Amino acid sequence: MKTNKQTLVFTLLASVPFSAVSQQNVSGKPLNIVHIMTDDHSFQTIGAYGHPLSKQAPTPNIDRLASQGVLFRKAFVENSLSTPSRACLMTGLYSHQNGQRQLGKGIDTTKVFISELLQERGYQTAVVGKWHMQCEPKGFDFYEVLNDQGNYYNPGFKSKTSGGKYLREEGYATSLITDHAIEFLEMRDPDKPFCLFVHHKAPHRNWMPEGKYLDLYEDVEFPYPDTFYDDYSTRCESARSQEMTIAKDMTLISDLKVGELEDPVFATERQNWLRALDRLTPAQRKTWDESYSEKNKKFIAQNLQGKELVKWKYQRYIKDYLRCIKTIDDEVGRLTGYLEEHGLLENTVIVYTSDQGFYMGEHGWFDKRFMYEESFRTPLIVCYPGKNRRGIASDALVQNIDYAATYLDIAGIKKPVEMSGFSLLPLLGGQTPVDWRTDLYYHYYDYPAVHQVRRHDGVRDDRYKLIHFYGKGEGKDAGKNIHCNELYDLQNDPHELNNLYGQAAYRDVQDRLQKRLDKYRVDLRVDEF
Repeated sequence: MKTNKQTLVFTLLASVPFSAVSQQNVSGKPLNIVHIMTDDHSFQTIGAYGHPLSKQAPTPNIDRLASQGVLFRKAFVENSLSTPSRACLMTGLYSHQNGQRQLGKGIDTTKVFISELLQERGYQTAVVGKWHMQCEPKGFDFYEVLNDQGNYYNPGFKSKTSGGKYLREEGYATSLITDHAIEFLEMRDPDKPFCLFVHHKAPHRNWMPEGKYLDLYEDVEFPYPDTFYDDYSTRCESARSQEMTIAKDMTLISDLKVGELEDPVFATERQNWLRALDRLTPAQRKTWDESYSEKNKKFIAQNLQGKELVKWKYQRYIKDYLRCIKTIDDEVGRLTGYLEEHGLLENTVIVYTSDQGFYMGEHGWFDKRFMYEESFRTPLIVCYPGKNRRGIASDALVQNIDYAATYLDIAGIKKPVEMSGFSLLPLLGGQTPVDWRTDLYYHYYDYPAVHQVRRHDGVRDDRYKLIHFYGKGEGKDAGKNIHCNELYDLQNDPHELNNLYGQAAYRDVQDRLQKRLDKYRVDLRVDEF
């Protein structure tokens, strides 16, 4: 762990007074904030949510946070994609308001980041891990961030003192990110509050587990979701034209690590995969090969076809994914253990979430993007000091645009009038205020792009969901312009298999949601739909 850099930035804060109007615990100290965000972590794989997958792959440290805080069962994102989600977190704005509608460039750097507002109020601010926005981290006293998506093994980190370079560090990304989080905590001024964003790469594709867990769950057969063989029969064309199926779009080599395939069809993919493995040290590579080599040879010899091949792909995918989660859970335990050991738990708000949800084989898919529940919904746990906020579950509709307003509220800062989100603090006692929002707006823009999910927006209330797919078809969809709607009754059809749009029995619901959708578009000044 580095200990000899970035110390100057903390001394520069010495003259900044801290506001006495911030939220405080019983000791009268201002509250610290730790925001832990993973990449593509599904709620289905967190024990506290009770999904069958998590029963076979427990997450005790994350579950401990839930037992000591508030578990949000209806937490969602505004745009189910990594970079837009991060922009929503930093700005408290919808994607079209902050400029980050798609991956890559887009963020409007004239927008104020919450890190800047917290820093101005005297908070020491830090972000470690995945930044993934096309701008320098701003408003941060300390940062150690990955290049783009980052690498699982021996990644490069850029800091304020690295001269703009990403310096390679030996180790596993999840552990190294925790190292840097603790580095910040050890270097900070203990007399000032802090806000620390811990942004993990895992469990993002291509799901490369830590060496010690490469054989974890090997003898487990994980359950297949009820919708694994979904035929999308009632849905718009977008559900059929996507490119995110386990059967067709999950690659055997780079996704599922079968590097021994020597068929010329796989030549380019194999070369790319071998270059990725070159990043490993000899010891890491030896451990890797000892784990995967014999299993892969056995798979190749079986020559699986049809449904048996798809089932094998699912099991390899889900095991590697859950192995990555195992290290995440370990490192959550290490970080919270540090906070406890140093007497910080009584004075620190801890948030655990993901940048969006993820498909664990539902509808035959992996990845995210769609407004269907598995990708629209995200895990969210908030641990707020105080005995009356322990082991609570909330069904209030919350969204990732709410984090910024919440952290400003904790710091006693009035949120800017243009900020779209709301503070979650009124929900942390277990009750939902009568004036809380009754529905949510969603908008996905990243098309044409990887996975070919068509543009769509929509609205969801406590029971129903209306989705509108729109736009000109491009690439393989050329000529397939789309204007199509889907309506779901989530109470009677939680898997969203039966599109009710246009059915007479649901005309009142459809009209009501359409009016809400129209109002969102007008009030938020949405410029495409």
